[in-house]
Amino acid sequence: MMRRDPPPLDIERKGSGHLRRRDNVIHPVEAETSALSLYWQRQFQPFGRWFPWLIPTFVLVNVTLFFISMYINNCPKNSLYCVAPFLGRFSFQPFKENPLLGPSATTLEKMGALEVSKVVHEHQAWRLFTCIWLHAGVFHVLANMLSLLFIGIRLEQEFGFVRIGLLYVISGFGGSLLSALFIQSSISVGASGALFGLLGAMLSELITNWTIYENKFAALLTLLFIIVVNLAVGILPHVDNFAHLGGFASGFLLGFVFLIRPQFAWVSQRSGAPNCPTSSMKPKHMMYQHILLVLALILLIIGFAVGSVMLFRGVNGNDHCSWCHYLSCVPTSSWSCKTEAMYCLSSQNGNQLNLTCQGNGRTKTYPLSNVSDSQIKALCSQLCS
Repeated sequence: MMRRDPPPLDIERKGSGHLRRRDNVIHPVEAETSALSLYWQRQFQPFGRWFPWLIPTFVLVNVTLFFISMYINNCPKNSLYCVAPFLGRFSFQPFKENPLLGPSATTLEKMGALEVSKVVHEHQAWRLFTCIWLHAGVFHVLANMLSLLFIGIRLEQEFGFVRIGLLYVISGFGGSLLSALFIQSSISVGASGALFGLLGAMLSELITNWTIYENKFAALLTLLFIIVVNLAVGILPHVDNFAHLGGFASGFLLGFVFLIRPQFAWVSQRSGAPNCPTSSMKPKHMMYQHILLVLALILLIIGFAVGSVMLFRGVNGNDHCSWCHYLSCVPTSSWSCKTEAMYCLSSQNGNQLNLTCQGNGRTKTYPLSNVSDSQIKALCSQLCS
């Protein structure tokens, strides 16, 4: 998830799907006779492959919406300066305003970016979902979409489009919800929460299907390392780590619900004879899997319910957790975590527009007349950045 105030590049180096290769799966022990082996292959086939079409569709939707955002942005009409002006209305906002090569914050707001004041006071709850399909710039959309292809296609191949699609959207909502509770001074866009949801689901899938994996601890340590590195990137300024954390927690819980796999009666299969009852060979879920599923579902419902009530009552999470802001940004001597308010006082004197940023006190005069509100907002964003 990317905060637009305006942010630097939200780097998201996601984990690969190599932890879940089919060669890591422990297949049922083959019986001594070829007849029993053939029966097993025809009847059970527990790990069939799905054709991945939903994740590429998600990528196409995200990229298309980015082009639509750039078309609506129309930098030459609404800004004094543009990057790559030869692109016409698809040219980018100035680097100082948006270093990611993308539209203005005003355009993203029109397209459905997450803005807490509009969600709470104007009842635009749909922004909690629409923001996960928008991106702040070329670098942002490329990083997210490459990560989505790298992670999502493998998951869809293994678990199908229904479960992975629901996991992606619900995790994205979870990321937006936590972000809205703790970061209320700027708008936010990006698929990072949903992507971290897929990463969290990979971890819970490994846990709940523990018995069918080889090299369990190596896979677990590798995945944990990837998760820690990705979350550590989120403590940089202007990166919305609350969206990452919310998406990851949601995906982790959903993995126990959506990605559960049957475990097999290993002893019965290993000692079974060709004429043994087929019921002893049927896959079954273990008791611990059912317990994890119920607990995860309860925690998820409670978390979403409590978070939603707090949000629509206008609660600021930072008022109840004095240290939580460090989860999204840790101040150092090299950078500050403070954000400047993007509000400007404007006055028109003939053909001159005077703007003063209330956040940093900067003042600038522009040789403009008959300026629209969208132009004033764009200029204010540049002045305050």
